[in-house]
Amino acid sequence: MLKTLTFALMHFSIAFTVAYLLTGDMLIGGLIALVEPAVNTIAYVFHEKIWQRLQQQKLAPSAQL
Repeated sequence: MLKTLTFALMHFSIAFTVAYLLTGDMLIGGLIALVEPAVNTIAYVFHEKIWQRLQQQKLAPSAQL
C-alpha cells in the first residue's frame, strides 16, 4: 500500500509541475493534476477490456483444433 501511495504522490507531483510550467497558473496545474489521474484510470479500464478481448480472440482459434 505504501508503494501505491508514493506512486500516486509522485504522479500528482509530476502532473502538477508539468501543467504549472506549461500554464504558469497554480490553479490550473492543480486541477490538471487531480483530473488527469481520474481520466487515466477510466481509460485504463477500457484498455484492459480491449486487451482481454484481443487475447481471447487470439486463443479462440487454437481452442477449435
